[in-house]
Amino acid sequence: MRRLIPVAAFLVVAGLLVWAFLPRPVEVDAAEVALRPLEIVVEEEGEARIREVFTVSATIAGKLQRVSLHAGDSVTAGETVVAVIGPAAPVLLDSRSRAVAEASAAAAQAAMDLARAQLDQAEATHEFTASEANRAIALYQKGAISQRAHDNAIREEKTAKAAVSSALANLAVREKELESALAVLRPDGTGDGTRCCVELLAPASGRVLRVMTESEQVVQPGTPLLEIGDPSEMEVQVELLSRDAVRVQEGATAVVSGWGGAPIPAVVTRVEPFAVTKVSALGIDEQRVRVILALTGPAESFSQLGHGFRVISRITLWHQDDVLTIPVGALFRDQGNWATYVLRDGRARLQSLTLGERNETLAQVLDGVAPGDKVILHPNNLVADGVSITSRSDAGVTPAGN
Repeated sequence: MRRLIPVAAFLVVAGLLVWAFLPRPVEVDAAEVALRPLEIVVEEEGEARIREVFTVSATIAGKLQRVSLHAGDSVTAGETVVAVIGPAAPVLLDSRSRAVAEASAAAAQAAMDLARAQLDQAEATHEFTASEANRAIALYQKGAISQRAHDNAIREEKTAKAAVSSALANLAVREKELESALAVLRPDGTGDGTRCCVELLAPASGRVLRVMTESEQVVQPGTPLLEIGDPSEMEVQVELLSRDAVRVQEGATAVVSGWGGAPIPAVVTRVEPFAVTKVSALGIDEQRVRVILALTGPAESFSQLGHGFRVISRITLWHQDDVLTIPVGALFRDQGNWATYVLRDGRARLQSLTLGERNETLAQVLDGVAPGDKVILHPNNLVADGVSITSRSDAGVTPAGN
């Protein structure tokens, strides 16, 4: 009996050692392969903008009166006066320019005096020739002078009369030249209500987006004064990577969010046919394509969305219901092919897969597994083909995901 005790103790120790070194099942998280709706979207930052923005610019050079409108004020096309431009003050003369202007005025004054003297001379000549013509007519009627002498007297009277008209016109020209020369020297008067102004009317109905030139100042033609747009005609501009833009179709649905309000439904209206090079935050050159989204929700839902606001757009590239999907966390690469571990009879079985579309959480399975199969999520180094597996719990998966 005493001999049996050591034997029993040895067997117990041996059994414990064998049990301690037996391989234990690996605990894993599992998920189910099932039919789910799958949606592929591209998410990118964008900018809200009004479809048509009108820039009101100065049409003439002059003095702009202070603009009374402010950002947010309503305007009506063809009725609201948005700016008034009047004549500007003359350029100030330095000493040299003033001396030249004074000399020009003196010359104009002398020319006018000369023209007035020439007019007096022409009038005196006309008076003399008129009396000679009357005397010649009387003598010709009595037969005292010849026809030639009569005609010469009449011609000289008409010539003298024309000379008077020419002298009058020359005097008028010299007077205007003197006025022009004196106008250069004359200081500009203020408060002259007779001077005309140009009123600029709103080119479209809407609201003032911003006033770029508000204070009273002298402006040149083409100077931008303010911008006008209709907030109800809001759209979103997104610059996508060219590899994503090629999959975007006109008419595709989208959602605009991240602007501070509720998400707004939208639709793609245009994908521009050219790309521009942009430098990313990491200093990498990227080819970006501009995509335009039209907001399809009621105007009240984005009434607070302003021109130039930052938004987040999610554009649907592909969508299908009842797609056989597998969680992305169960996928890994095996000899260049996609694979997963399937739970079968308590053991992990390596299974190669053929995948289709994929987003951040789900992938479409074309071949390799069937609906209802359990797959291992995020397998560690202990998981291998044929290893005993025990599942902690089936992990839930968001049906659509992104």
